[in-house]
Formats: sequence, C-alpha cells, structure tokens
Amino acid sequence: MLVLQWGFLSPYSLSNSSPANLSTQLLIRFPPEFNSRTTTARNVGFKDMTERYLVNPQIRVAGFPANTKNSNRSTESKDEIKQCLNFLDHCSLDRTGIYDSRQIHARIVKLDLFGEDFLIGNKLTIIYAKNSRLSGEARRLFDEIPERTAPAYAALIGTYWRSQKWEDVVLVFVSMVQEGVQPDKYLVPTILKAFSAIQSLEMGRMIHGYVIRKKLELDVFVGNALIDMYAKCRDLRSAKCVFASMRDKDVVSWTALVSAFMDEGLLVEARDTFDSMQLNGVKPDLISWNSMVSGYARNGEIDVALQLLEEMKEKGLKPGVSSWNGVISGCIQNGYYEDALDVFYEMLWSFEEPNAVTIASILPACAGLKDLDLGKGMHAYALKCGVSGNIFVGGSLIDMYSKCGQTDYAERVFVGIKSKNTAIWNEMIAAHVNVGKLQAASKLIHLMQIEGSQPDMITYNTILAGYAREGQRDEAFEFLLEMGQKGLKPNIVSFNALISGFQQCGLSGEALKIFRIMQPNSKMIKTVMDCSLCHFPIELPSVSTKPNPVTVTKAIAACADLNSCFHGKEIHGYILRNALESNVFVSSALVNMYAQCHDMGSATKAFWQTEDRNIVYWNALLSGHNNNGEPRESLKLFLKMLEDGLVPSMITLVILLSAFSDVASGLRMGRELHGYILKNEFDESTITLASALIKMYAKCGSIIEAKLVFDSAVEKDVAVWNAMISGYSIHGLAKDAIALFEQLVHSGIQPDHITFTALLSACTHQGLVEEGWKYFSSMECAYGIKPSLEHHTCMVGIMGSAGLLEEALDFIGRMPYRPDACVWGSLLRACRVHLNPEIGERVAKVLFELEPDNASNYILIYNIFAMAGMWHSAREVRNAMTAHGLMSIKECCFIEVGNTIAAFKAGESSHSKLGEILEMWDKLAREMENAGYFPLDPIFEDEEEINIFSCMHTEKLAICFGIISLASHRPISISKNVRMCIDCHTSAKHVSKINKREIFVRDGCFYHHFKDGICNCQDRW
Repeated sequence: MLVLQWGFLSPYSLSNSSPANLSTQLLIRFPPEFNSRTTTARNVGFKDMTERYLVNPQIRVAGFPANTKNSNRSTESKDEIKQCLNFLDHCSLDRTGIYDSRQIHARIVKLDLFGEDFLIGNKLTIIYAKNSRLSGEARRLFDEIPERTAPAYAALIGTYWRSQKWEDVVLVFVSMVQEGVQPDKYLVPTILKAFSAIQSLEMGRMIHGYVIRKKLELDVFVGNALIDMYAKCRDLRSAKCVFASMRDKDVVSWTALVSAFMDEGLLVEARDTFDSMQLNGVKPDLISWNSMVSGYARNGEIDVALQLLEEMKEKGLKPGVSSWNGVISGCIQNGYYEDALDVFYEMLWSFEEPNAVTIASILPACAGLKDLDLGKGMHAYALKCGVSGNIFVGGSLIDMYSKCGQTDYAERVFVGIKSKNTAIWNEMIAAHVNVGKLQAASKLIHLMQIEGSQPDMITYNTILAGYAREGQRDEAFEFLLEMGQKGLKPNIVSFNALISGFQQCGLSGEALKIFRIMQPNSKMIKTVMDCSLCHFPIELPSVSTKPNPVTVTKAIAACADLNSCFHGKEIHGYILRNALESNVFVSSALVNMYAQCHDMGSATKAFWQTEDRNIVYWNALLSGHNNNGEPRESLKLFLKMLEDGLVPSMITLVILLSAFSDVASGLRMGRELHGYILKNEFDESTITLASALIKMYAKCGSIIEAKLVFDSAVEKDVAVWNAMISGYSIHGLAKDAIALFEQLVHSGIQPDHITFTALLSACTHQGLVEEGWKYFSSMECAYGIKPSLEHHTCMVGIMGSAGLLEEALDFIGRMPYRPDACVWGSLLRACRVHLNPEIGERVAKVLFELEPDNASNYILIYNIFAMAGMWHSAREVRNAMTAHGLMSIKECCFIEVGNTIAAFKAGESSHSKLGEILEMWDKLAREMENAGYFPLDPIFEDEEEINIFSCMHTEKLAICFGIISLASHRPISISKNVRMCIDCHTSAKHVSKINKREIFVRDGCFYHHFKDGICNCQDRW
C-alpha cells in the first residue's frame, strides 16, 4: 500500500518494492475505473482521481507554506527573483552551466528566495535533472519545492528514464498524479516505457484510458509507445487494436508491430506486416530490418535471418554491427553455437568491425562448445579491440571461463575489472555456485557489500539455487532470511529455484512443502504442513509469487520422484482451477508423473484431454508406456502419431529404439527405424542417436551392427563409449570391453561412473578378478571417481563369479555403504552357481528382511537347497512362500518367425503346433540323454512320478518351435522375461551342439549365445 505523508507520496515509501509487486501496490490507490482490463475511454482524469482518492494536496512538507502567493514582496526581492530566473534560463540552455547554476543556487539559499517564487526550485530541478550525475541533488531539491510544475516533473522523470530507473519513474509519476499535474503527449510515451519495463499491464491500460479521454491517441508517438507497451506486456491483441486505430503510422509504428509478432514467434504475421509496410509506402529503416533479422534468429530461423541481411544489401542498406549482433544473439539463444561462430567470421569477412556487444555475445558460444582455446582466442581479440574492460565483455569472459571449468581464469578476469557493478559480482558468484563452491560464493556476497555493491534478486536467487541443488536446506533458508532483512522479498524465481533444487537433489518432500507455502489459502497447507514448515524464515508470499507454470512443473516432478499419485492429483486440481493445463510443459509433466506412479490410465486420460498435442506430449506418453514395461503400447502410439501427421523428433526416435530393445521383433523393427532415420536425413552419427542405436542393436543381439554404428559416429562423447562397452558386457565379451576402455582413455575422454559400471560388469560375466580389482582401485586415484554402491555391487559379483564367496562376504562387511538387496542378491546368485548352501542360507535370511515380498529370493535359495539335496530346507522355503502368499513371476518366452511373434507362457498349452513341438523335444531329449544330459530340475522325493525329460519350460518350447519353423541355417533368437534356469541353460547348450544351430536367449540380465555346446557366459550368469 502507498505510504502518504502529508498529502503526497513519500519518494522512499516504495524504495524496497520489487518491479513484480510495485504495480500491484500502486493500483491500490487508483480508482477502479482505471483498473479495468479494457482500453475504452473513461470519463475520469488524473485531477478527478486525485480529488476523489487522495488527501488534500495543498498540505506540504519541509516547512514550506501551503500558500506560496506573497502579496507583500518587496521590490528588491522581486528584482532579485527576476534576475535569478533569467540566469537560470540562461544556464538551462547550456549543459556546461552547472557551476553557474550552483552559484545561483547558493545565492537563492542565502537570500531565502525559495518561498518567494516556486519557479526558482522548479527551474533548478530541471537544470540538475539534465545531468545524470546530479539526479540525487535534483530529487532532493524537487522534494522540497512547494509547488511543482509539469516541466519539473518531466525533467525528473526524464533523468530516471535515461538511467533506466523504472521504479523511480513510476514513483515520480504517482506523485505527479496526486498533485493534479497532468502528463502531456510528450511525457506519456516516457511513462509507458516505464510500465513496459516493470511489466505493469494494468497501469499501462490505465494510461491508455487517459490517452483516449484526452484525445492523444491520434499522436503517432503516443500510439507507438502504446503498441510497444502492449507488446512488452505480451498483450498482442491490444497492440494490434492500437495499431489499427492509428490514423497516421510511421516506420516506428510498423516496426513496433513487427517486433510484437516476432516476440510471440508469429513469423508469418511478422513478415506479412513487414511487406505491408512497404506496400503502404513506408520504407523500412535499419531498425526495422534489424527487428526482422534478430526476430528470425531468435526463433531459430538462422538461414532466413542471413537471407534478410542479403536483402538489406540489395535494397542499398548496409547491415550494421547491430544487424550482425542480432543474428549472433539468436544463434546463442537457440544453442546454435557453431552457427554463431560462422556468422561472426562472416561478419569479419564483410569488413564490419565488432563492438563490445559482439564480443560479449560470441563468448557464450565458446562456453557452450566448452572450447577453452577458442575462448582464449576471443579474449585476446577483445584485448586487441580494446573492449576487454567493458563491463559486459568482462561478465561474458567470467561466464565463459567458468563454464569451461577454469574458475581460476574467471577470477583473474574478475579481479582485473576495476569498476565492478552488481552484475559482475553476480557472474563471479554464479561461477562459484556452478562448480559447487558455495562457501566461496557466500563470501563474495559479503565482500561485495563491503566494497559498496549491494546484492540484488539475481544474487540471492543464484545462491539459493546452489544451496538447494546441494540439499543444504538450512543454508538456503538463511539467505532467504537475509533477503528479507535487506528489504528484498523473494519472488517467483526464488521459490522456483528452491523447488527445482530440492527436487533435483532428492529432497522432493521439501520441494512440495515450498509449493504448498505458495498457496496460503489452500487447504493443503492446513492438512499436510508439518512442524518444520512452521519455522519457515519468511512471511507467506503475496499474490505476486503465485505458482507459475515453471513452479507447477517442478512440483509435479517432485510428486513423481516420491511416487505420490495422491499429491500429484492435488496439484492436477490446482492446474485445472488456474487454467494451466494448456501449458505444454505442465501437461507433459502430468503425463510423466502419472506414468512414473504406474497409473497409465490417468496418464493416457491426461494426454487425450489435451487439445493441441504437439510432439512433446506424444513423447511423454511414449516414454511412459516404455518405462512401465509396455513397449507394444509404445509402438501402437507411434503408429497413431504418424497417422495424425506428426513428424517424430530425435527424442521420439530414442524412445522407440529403447522400446524395440524389449520386444522379440526388436531387431527387425530397429533396423526398419534405422532406415527411417537415414531416409529422413536424421544424422545417425549424432551423439544421442548413436548411443540409442548402439544400445538397441546390442540388446537385440547384433553386437556387430552395434560396433558398425559406433565406428561410424563422427563425434564420440563418453555416452557413446559407455553404450558400446555395455554392449560388449551383456554379450560376455569382457576382453573387447577392456580393449575399448583402453581406447577411450587414450582418446583423451574422461571416463565416468557409468563407464566403470559397464567395465566391471564385463569382468563379472567372465570372473576376471584381477582385472576387476585393477579398475576398481584406479577409479578414485587415477580418475577422481569415488566408487558408488553400484560399483561395490559389481565387485561382489566378480568375486562371486570366480567362486570367492568368503572373500565377497568379507568385502561386503568392509563396504563404506550399507549393502542393499542388489549386493546380497548378487552374492546369492553366486551361491547358486557354485552350490554353497551354507553361505546362501545366511545371505537369504538378510534378503528376506530387506525384501520380504520378493519371490525370486525364495526361489533362488529353494533351488540351492534342492540341488544340494537338502529337501527339508527346500520344503520349508516353499512353505514360507505359500504362507506369505508369494508367487513367482509367470515366465514367458517370445520368438519371431516370419514377422510373427509366437509367445509361450508357463502353464499354457494352446499353441497350434504344440504336437510338433513336443515331438521335436522327445527326439532331442533322446539324443541329449545319449550325450549324457540329465535334467537338473529339483523334484521332491514325495512328488508324483513324472517324466523328468518332459518339455516343461517355455525356453524349451520356444527352441523346438524355432527348429521346426526356421531354415536350418537360421539362428534361433528368443526373449525371456525372467532369468534362465539351470536346466534350460544346460538343455540349450546340448541342443546347439546336436542340432548344429546358434541359439540366442536374452533373459533381461544377459545375452546368452549358445554355439557348439558352449555358452558365452561360461555358466557364470
């Protein structure tokens, strides 16, 4: 609320207000007629408004009399005043007359003439306001003037306008309103500019109402300012209405509308307007062309922007440095860093000399490419051009060096900048925050205040985001408290930083608490808020911090992390109540949340309820089906997407390739999609697609094709290398994986934690203990990677695979992490392979406590006991499973024959060729028995007599179906939903030798390759 002191607005009453909430506060005192969302004329002027809503404007401060008319002036005094006014008029015409003005000011004070004629103070204010360095003196003098004139108001508003002190412009304007001084057509555009800057659409509309009442809308300058204001406030409809109502339109009018269309991404409308301008006889100037060029560049149409530069030359207009800067900035905004550099070089070849803005714009390209050498070259070029000391160039240099991992260089640049403003401090603080040096960033915040710079919202939001991402809740809240102490009220960016940071670091519960705090009237805050929330160190936010789409998107992600569908639905209700469902990020986040909470029904419903479904929505649902084990639904949805005429994006292709990895026909369909990628000119060598293709081919059994894709990738980052190493690992090709790792190291690329997980997994499948220890030990000392729980699990697997069960048990006891079910499960599987029921029983007891409802642990120990002939113990395990109501996962095998998928499910005997399949198995069983095969299925002594050579398991059925259905030279490829049992594994080895067939079985954990009676897993799976 405005603070009124003796009838006029105190110039400092809103000094701590932020632009976000300033307009809301100001509107409290304005009449409701001016708060309308329409721009129709209102029969209310500023004078009327002052009389109706403000206190008596005649009451003054600073000891000046309310009535300035003095009928008893002496003749001498009048002459003195007249002489002073003449001198001031002379000084106002000469900007160098400040010294003379101050002498006159001193004489006026000495003779106490301020109270004699109000024009003296007004004229002095105008003179001081013309010099930006004296704006403080102008303001102090202005505040003491008994009766202020329109020119004095205009002068003070002008000096603030030139300094871009928009809040001060608004405050002086409100004071002007209170005194009944009405702005003219020259001042209205200046005031509108301020409202544009603080995004105050409501106050802009109020001025529009005044403009209509005073018939100022016919003035072209006022009309242009209105178009610009509406465009900046994202009200394109009103901007178009103002443009259409203008009788006279100049080049500025047309350019303003072109810019408005460009800001909204309406490129066709912008081009049509630009062409119409020329058809109407208005010749575009350099600013008009720059608006088009930068607009296309900002919207990602770089080629069109460059074509426009050529058009400019054809029209006889040479592109200036600002034209080239617009294209470079557009490239940077869209992440086209290499294109930005190309444009920069083309600019140099065109003999256009770069300025400080050019250098500041091109440095982010070096940062985006992580090209330190190029960045240093640009730094040298900046030194050569003499712009390295520019504040914007300095900030860009700090940002570039920090993003290239050279914080030391960034600090050198920072120290070398003599006049540091808050923006420069913010860059250095952000540099420390981005590398996790939060203590250093905190020290800088205190140091900047010692050196005379004050932290702003950007400063605090940066440090808040850093502490939130690191999960340091208390430290983040301390800075929130400090913000309040400095009069800075947390804005929407502050809350978004907290919610996003907490969600990213795993504190999703804290993220949801912050979201609830932003809804003080919500029932959720009354029902769910716990004690820790009651000590939140700031006041509840006002309407200006109402959750926006970014807030809601992160809150939904937090619900997904917590697997909390209940809270997700609460937020879904908030979205519907606040009409946010049309936002693409919000709606796609909803689909993701429901999918992650395994509620595909709600995910699908949310998807189809969205009217304008773009590729982001489709990708969200595709990914949901894929992650919920429904790859076939993903494929159906993809076909539906193509029917609707949507073109898949690169993300779509990556999702589909992942889906193909989990279906029996995946290899065939993956090859078809690979062909689609090549046909439609997607670059298969890009890092993202190359990684996805390698994973698909490897998981579908074609390690050769995976290697071909790997070799064809032009640029290989660590993700591409990891995909290939993982491919070798699941195929049991440990030596190839190790050789590829050595190539990776020699290539200069730094391996990451995923690299070592894949490498150690490869060692596990081959029982390479020595190599495993070598790479495990080198992680921290050679590469600075602290081994995680996952890496320790791999080491347990390596020792278990080699039969070193006691050593593995001892290793688990010395781990720096608390062993989870994965660690113990790895050891239990090793006990099954090496038949050690003693250790197996100890491990199983731990697993029963960790995962009481996991049937696979019971089945593993059951098999160990049965294979060891410990029938009593095996029966106890089986009875325990029954008592707990546990059932094993129903096994299922798939095999593709002639583009048709045949499924074999346990307990079902409805296959059309079941007779032929069983006949083939009988034939194979006889030959296998002659070769020494004996079934390894555990059979209790008291069970009914059954044929132990029967075809009981789905793998056997699928193998026999493959033999009778496929040509003799074709390999048999089978997918299974659970791990192969020992008997099926042994049977497959025998069949591959007897039938002279290669058999591939993918069981979700390994890709078994049977050939000539041998499996590539060496019986260690």
